[in-house]
Amino acid sequence: MPNQESSQAPQNNLPDSQSLAKTYAEVALRATKLITEHMQRQIQKGIIPPADDLGVLQAFTNMFSKVLANPHKLAQAQMKLAWDYFSLWQHAMLRAMGTDTAPLSPSPKGDNRFKDAQWEDSFLFDFIKQSYLVTARHIYDAVSDVDGMNTNEQQKVNFFTHQFVDALSPSNFAMTNPAVVRETMDTHGQNLLNGFNNLLRDLEAGDGQLRIKMADPDAFTLGKNVGATPGKVVFQNELIQLLQFTPTTNDQFKRPLLIIPPWINKYYILDLRPANSFIKWATDQGHSVFVISWVNPDERLSQKSFADYLAEGSLAAIDAVCKQTGEKEINLIGYCLGGTLLASTMAYMAAKNDPRIASATFFVTMLDFSQPGDLGVFIDDNQVTTLEKKMQERGYLDGSEMASAFNMLRSNDLIWSFVVNNYLMGKAPFPFDLLYWNSDSTRMPAKMHSEYLRHMYLQNLLREPGGITLLDTPIDLAKVTTPSYFISTIDDHIAPWKSTYLGTALFSGPVRFVLGGSGHIAGIVNPPSAGKYGYWTHEENPGEKRGRKKKTLPENADDWLSMAKNHEGSWWTDWQTWITQLNSERVPARDPAKGKLKVLDDAPGTYAKLRLDVQKKE
Repeated sequence: MPNQESSQAPQNNLPDSQSLAKTYAEVALRATKLITEHMQRQIQKGIIPPADDLGVLQAFTNMFSKVLANPHKLAQAQMKLAWDYFSLWQHAMLRAMGTDTAPLSPSPKGDNRFKDAQWEDSFLFDFIKQSYLVTARHIYDAVSDVDGMNTNEQQKVNFFTHQFVDALSPSNFAMTNPAVVRETMDTHGQNLLNGFNNLLRDLEAGDGQLRIKMADPDAFTLGKNVGATPGKVVFQNELIQLLQFTPTTNDQFKRPLLIIPPWINKYYILDLRPANSFIKWATDQGHSVFVISWVNPDERLSQKSFADYLAEGSLAAIDAVCKQTGEKEINLIGYCLGGTLLASTMAYMAAKNDPRIASATFFVTMLDFSQPGDLGVFIDDNQVTTLEKKMQERGYLDGSEMASAFNMLRSNDLIWSFVVNNYLMGKAPFPFDLLYWNSDSTRMPAKMHSEYLRHMYLQNLLREPGGITLLDTPIDLAKVTTPSYFISTIDDHIAPWKSTYLGTALFSGPVRFVLGGSGHIAGIVNPPSAGKYGYWTHEENPGEKRGRKKKTLPENADDWLSMAKNHEGSWWTDWQTWITQLNSERVPARDPAKGKLKVLDDAPGTYAKLRLDVQKKE
C-alpha cells in the first residue's frame, strides 16, 4: 500500500485537463467579450472607425471562407494541433513525475512576458505557458498562409490575429500570471485595488477612452531633466521655432548642422538626458547644432499643406541658419518623416539650382513606400477616406490616434506590459524618459496629413520623377547629387530597414548606408557610451576614402547585409567620421546670442512645451 500511495502521488498533483481547459476557455471568452464591448463603445463614440472601414471584417470573412474551402488542409492543421496537445500532455506527465524534459514550445527569445522564473520552474505555470504558445503557433500557421488571399487582406489578417492572440496571453490575466499571483498573496489583494484605481485614473484622463499611462509625468520637466541642452530660440513662424544650441568647444565646424525631426513627435527625442542626447553629443563634437521644433497644430492650421511644411519649415529654417551663421553651405539631418521632407527639400533646391545643402543624413527614413511594413495595415484607400472625414471635422489628426497605431506594432512591449504593471501589479508607471517623450503626442494638420498619406504611402509618388509638385516645382529625387548618409535599424517596425534601403537608389549622388541594431527609437538614440547594439557597414572599397564619387550599392537589401561587416558600439562614431571628411574646416565657436538673428526665448521654447495630455487634464 505505501508503494501504491507513493506511485500515485505524482498523478494526484497533475492538473485536471478538462477543468483547466474550461477555465482557460472561460477566461478567453470573458476577455473577448470585454474587448468586443469596448471596441463597440469606441466605434459608437467615433473614437475608432467601424471594422468595415478598417477592412478587418471583410479580410477575416474572406480568410474563413477560403480556409473552409480547403477541408483537407484544415484537417491537417487540426491533426497537427491535436498531436501537439498530446505531446504537451506527455511532457507535462513526465515533468510531474520529476523527469527533466525539454519544453515542447519554449518562450521566444526576448519575450519579456515569460521572464518570471515560475514560468519555467512551476509545473502548472509551465503547462499554462506552453499550452498558450502551442495554440498561438497553430493559430498563426492556420491564418498566415491562406491560398487565394490578396496581399493586403492577408497582411490585415496576420496583424490583427497577432493582436488578438497577444491579448489572450496568460501573462495578461491575474490568475495565470505567477508574478501577479505572488503579489496578490503578498499584499492580500492590495495590488488589485491599486490597479483598479489606476485603471479608473486612466479612463478619467482619457475622457472615457483608455489611455494607459506609460511613464510618471511628474518625474520629468522639459528643459530641466529632459530636453535640457542649453540653447536659444532664434527664429519663429506659424509652424516652427528654430533652436540653436550653446557651443561646448572653443571652435566648431564651419558648416552648421540643421536637424529636421518628424512633426509626429517632439524634437527632444534627440535630447532626452545628457547621457543619451544626440544633440549634446553632436555639439560636443564641434557641430553648430540647430533643430526645428514643430508647432503642435490645432484647427486654425488645418489647411497647412505639405508644401507649407516645405516653405515654412525646412526652407525657412535653412534661410535662418544661413543668416544666423553667415554660411552658404550647411549639413542637414532628417529623422523619419523629417527625412522625407528633407529629401523633398533637396529635390526642390536642386530644381532651383540652390547648392546650400552640402550633405544630408537620413535617420530611419522611407522615400520609397512600396514596402511600408505593418503600418500598411492602417493605410488603404477606405481607411484614409474615413480618416479624412474625421480630420475635416476637427481640422487635425489627434496625436493619440497615431500613437495608438504605433503602439500596436509592438503591443506586448507598449500595451500589455503596462496593463500588467499598472492594473494587475498595481504599480506606478516607471520614470522612463523615452516613455515620457512617447506619451507627449502631437497633432497633424488635416490637409498636410491627407496629402502625405495619399501621395506618398498610397500612391508612392515621391520616388517618381515629377510625381508630386511642391511650390509649383516638380520634385525629382534623381536630380539630387548631394552626398547622403542613411542610417536604418534592423528591428524597426515603423520604417522597416529594407524599405528605407530602397531610397538609396533614388539619388544620383554618393550614398552611404549603415544598419544599426534595435528599433526605430532605441537604435537611433544609441550613444557610444552605452556600448549597445552595434551596427553594420558595407565597404565596396574599404581602403578608399569616402567622398563625392557615386558608388553603386547592391540592388537587394539582403545582398547588402550578406556582405556587410558588423561593428561593436554606436553608429554615431561612423557618422562623425563620414561628416568630418566632408566638413573639416573649423571656425570660432558660435554663440547663439551673438548671431544676426534676435534671441526670442531659451531652449526648448514654447512650441515644445505645449503638452496635450496636460492641457486636457487642466
